[in-house]
Amino acid sequence: MVLLTVEGIGKTYGLKTLFEEVSFGIDDRDKVGIIGANGSGKSTLMKILAGSETPDTGRVMISREKRISYLPQDSPYDADDTVLEAVLKSGDKVMALICEYELTLQALEHAEGDQTELIEKMTHLSHELDVSGAWDLESNAKSVLGKLGLNDLTARMGELSGGQRKRVALAHALVVPSDALILDEPTNHLDADSVEWLENYIRRYAGAVILITHDRYFLDRVATRMIELDGHTALTYTGGYASYLVQKSAEEEQAVRDERKRNALAKQELEWMRTGAKARTTKQKARLQRAETLVYAPRKEKQQEMEIGFGAERLGNKIVEFHDVSKSYDSKTLLRSFDYLLEKGDRIGIIGPNGSGKTTLLEMIAGRVKPDSGRIEVGPTVRIGYYDQESRHLDDSKRVIEYIKEEAEQIKTKDGTLVSAAKMLERFLFAPSAQYNPIGNLSGGERRRLYLLRQLIGAPNVLLLDEPTNDLDIPTLRVLEDYLDTFPGCLVVVSHDRYFLDRTVEHIFAFEEGGIVRRYPGNYSVYLDIKAATAAEEQAAKKKPAPAVAKPAPTASKPASSPKQRKLNSNEKRELEQLEVAIAEAEERQEAINAELAAAGSDFEAVQRLGDELHKIQEKLNKDMERWSELAELA
Repeated sequence: MVLLTVEGIGKTYGLKTLFEEVSFGIDDRDKVGIIGANGSGKSTLMKILAGSETPDTGRVMISREKRISYLPQDSPYDADDTVLEAVLKSGDKVMALICEYELTLQALEHAEGDQTELIEKMTHLSHELDVSGAWDLESNAKSVLGKLGLNDLTARMGELSGGQRKRVALAHALVVPSDALILDEPTNHLDADSVEWLENYIRRYAGAVILITHDRYFLDRVATRMIELDGHTALTYTGGYASYLVQKSAEEEQAVRDERKRNALAKQELEWMRTGAKARTTKQKARLQRAETLVYAPRKEKQQEMEIGFGAERLGNKIVEFHDVSKSYDSKTLLRSFDYLLEKGDRIGIIGPNGSGKTTLLEMIAGRVKPDSGRIEVGPTVRIGYYDQESRHLDDSKRVIEYIKEEAEQIKTKDGTLVSAAKMLERFLFAPSAQYNPIGNLSGGERRRLYLLRQLIGAPNVLLLDEPTNDLDIPTLRVLEDYLDTFPGCLVVVSHDRYFLDRTVEHIFAFEEGGIVRRYPGNYSVYLDIKAATAAEEQAAKKKPAPAVAKPAPTASKPASSPKQRKLNSNEKRELEQLEVAIAEAEERQEAINAELAAAGSDFEAVQRLGDELHKIQEKLNKDMERWSELAELA
C-alpha cells in the first residue's frame, strides 16, 4: 500500500537549485536511505516530506490518517522540560496519558506525608492506561530510553549536552505512535552498541522508514531502497548500500561506453562535413542536423570530488607516551593507570559507551586536558592535527577564505608543490563565489569539511579524529578513507562508525568499566569476532560440570550408589570427530578471511562479501563449539 507520493517537486535557495522534478513513492513497509553530497538537498527533502517545509514546485501526498514521526538534524527543545517530558510530549492523547502517569509515579516516589491523593490519581491513570491499551507504548518508551542511555529522566533539557539532547529527540521520534519514521542522521552521537540496537529496532519497525545516515553498514543492513540526490534530480536504486554501489558502478561504466561511442560518431560526422557535403537533399540535411546534435548536445557534468593531497612532517622515535595516567571527573574514573607508547605507524580506533572517556583521552594527547596523576610525554617532532567533535575555533563571523589564510596563505601538497588557499578551498569543493561567505552561512557538512581542511594543511604527523563521520557526507568519507590509507603518521580515531573503523584502524582500544582500557588487535569487525569467541568460551565453561567434592559416607547400612554417567554412542563419537575437523577448518578460514579483508582496501564489494562470510562462519562456529563442549564432557 502506498503511504506517501512525491510528484515533481523542486527546491531552490537563492541562485542554487537543490533539485527539480523529483518523483517517487514510498510504500507502507519501505525502508529507504537518502544519500548524496553535502549541499544536494537531503535534509531539505526530508523537511518537505515531513511537512515542515514547502517545495517550490510539485507536491507531496500522504495517505489519509497516516501519522509521520520526524527527527530533524537540529530538534527544537524547551530548556525547562525534563527528559521524560521532552520524550513523551505529544499531541497524541495516549502519549499525554503516559506522560501524566510517569510524572505522577515520580511524584509518588519522592512524596512525604499523606500520599492518598497521589495514590488515587495513580489508580485512576492505571485504569485509563488499561482501557486505552497503552501499556505496550509505556513499556516501549522505557525500553527506548534505557537503550539510548537516558537514565536520568528528571534532568532538564537545558542542562544536557548536544549529544544527549539528540538522543532525547531520537527517543521521542521512536516512541510517538506513527506509521512512518523520517530520521535525519539518527546515528549521530550514538555509541556502537546503541547504533546496533537502533539498527535492529528499525528492521523490526512495522511502518515505513526514510533516513539519512553516513553509516554505510547501517544503510546496508536496514535499507531496501536507496534514493540518491545528484545535484539535479533523484535516482532510485533497489537494495541497500552495497547493492547501490554495484548498480552505480554499472551505470558509470555504461556512461563511459556511451560517451566513447558518441565521440566516435561525432568524429565520423565531422569528417563527413569537412569533405564538403552539400545539403541539397533531404537525406543530407537530416545528416547535418544529426551531426550538429552530436557535437553540441549538452554533456552531463562530472560530479566534483574532494581532493586530499597533503604530506606529513617527519616523525621521530619518541611520539606520545602515557606513563601510569589516571583521570576522573567528579566520582567517575575515566582512565586508571594507563600506560602506552604510541609507535610509528599506529592506527588506533577508540570505542566505548558515551561518557566513558574517549574524547578525554584525545584532549589529553592534544594538551587541552591534564591528567590527575601520571605523566604524558610528547616527542619534539610531533605535530598534532586535532579534528575535534565540536569544530572548535570556527568563528561564524569570519569569511571562509580568511579562516584558511589564518593558517597558511600557501599550502604545500604531498608532491611538494605550493597551492594558494583559494585553490585548496576549490579542491575541498568550496567554489570561488562561496569562499567569501561567512562561516555562519555554511551547512553542518560544509562546516565540518572546512574544519577538516584547516587541520590537515598544517601537515600533522599525529592525527586525532573525534567522530569524523558526523556531518560528513559519504563521498567525502570515501576520499578521507583513501587519504588515510597512505597517511604516513600515527592515527587515533574515536568513532561509533563501524565501517569507518574497519577501513582505517589496525588496533582497537576499548574503554571498559572502572577506567580500564583493553587493547585488541585488528579492526572493529575482528574485535567483534574476538568478543563473540570469548563469550562462547565463557558460556561453554559455565556448562562444564563442577569438580567432584569428596562427601562423607552415608550412615545407612545399605551402600550408596552413584548414578552411572552415560557414555557416547557410536553416532555421537562420529559427530565429535566431525566437529573437531569442522572447527579446525572454520578457524583456518577465519584467519584467511581476516588476511583477505586487510588486502581488500577500498573494494567495498569484496569487504561486504568477506564480512558476510565471516559473520556466518562465526555463527556456525559458536554452535559447533557449544555442541562439541557437550559431547566432550560426555567423552
